[in-house]
Amino acid sequence: MNHDFQADIEAIGRIDAVPTILDVICRTTGMGFAAVARVTEDRWIACQVLDNIDFGLKPGGELEVRTTICDEIRGSGQAVIIDEVSHDLVYSTHQTPQIYGFESYISMPIVLPNGAFFGTLCAIDPRPARLKNPQTIGMFKLFAELIAFHLDANERLAKAEAALVNERKISEFREQFVAVLGHDLRNPVASIDSGTRLLLRTPLDEKAASIVKLIRGSVVRMSGLIDNVLDLARARLGDGVVLDVKDGEPLKPTLIQVVDELTSVHPGRVVETHFDFEDPIRCDRGRIGQLLSNLLANALMHGSDKGPIRVSAKVEQGVFALSVTNVGEPIPQGAIDQMFLPFFRGDTRSGQQGLGLGLYIAAEIAKMHGGTLDVSSTDKETRFAFRMPLRS
Repeated sequence: MNHDFQADIEAIGRIDAVPTILDVICRTTGMGFAAVARVTEDRWIACQVLDNIDFGLKPGGELEVRTTICDEIRGSGQAVIIDEVSHDLVYSTHQTPQIYGFESYISMPIVLPNGAFFGTLCAIDPRPARLKNPQTIGMFKLFAELIAFHLDANERLAKAEAALVNERKISEFREQFVAVLGHDLRNPVASIDSGTRLLLRTPLDEKAASIVKLIRGSVVRMSGLIDNVLDLARARLGDGVVLDVKDGEPLKPTLIQVVDELTSVHPGRVVETHFDFEDPIRCDRGRIGQLLSNLLANALMHGSDKGPIRVSAKVEQGVFALSVTNVGEPIPQGAIDQMFLPFFRGDTRSGQQGLGLGLYIAAEIAKMHGGTLDVSSTDKETRFAFRMPLRS
């Protein structure tokens, strides 16, 4: 696989400190050429250069890697420092100084945090220089580590940004798909709903009537799921849950209709209602009905059939309060903390699986009305309570 050296050059170019580092190196050591080089097994590429001696290399320029000392540094991982080539016991006869005509040389490996070798921070000059001292060596080591840190940080940032863009695209596509799917499901569900209503008005034997009621129950549940899916899509796509508040219209018939509809498809369950308030209540009647439908459906699904479900609505001290209470096993605190998150379903028994959107949508409707939706759960009962200040 071909390596993208242009990407390496650009990565070094994005580090604003590199030109300053090279300038400080030349000023501090008195050397005329400094560079950051990308060094691989078969390539030596200049990524950033400061050339005050007309050495002739520019960013993107290349040396034959086998003619460089940096190739040896890549293998050893150790810095090479030469004050004066002609008096150095190791490098006085080395090919590299003879090829490139330098007397002083220093090269520090740039090693990324993951241990990968990137290249070198190096400097050369045709004149001798005093380099073998703790100050110069420490400076080069610090600068090499700084470059490695920036390379790693920039790469992590680029990956994170790419992942975020990709996730946003996937999320947007998913939500648009859900919205379209929910919208397109409305028509066939509405047709089935109309058909079951007509059938229930005609003479049917007991078995046929039970089948139609079963279909009717599925239609009611599908309608609720579609509403929740569309509301989730609206919320995620930026429109949010939209309210349609109308003055002067009664809320109580809507609540009664919701209870009747759900109890009709759960004939074996007892639902007790206590509505003690005077209409009108200024709110979005459809949304409050949806909120109650989600809470009651949740109680019917997860509550015990050993006791009644109680639905209460009243006005007290300027607050409209609506609650749904059922008996059953208490909800663990860990589940309560996540209950109003989308797609949270907790522990569900066979046949009780859902999308996990009902309580989330109910909580969103409560917020849009300036109210709250809370849950409390003990060994005796589980209670979901919606409270909304009365609107003037």
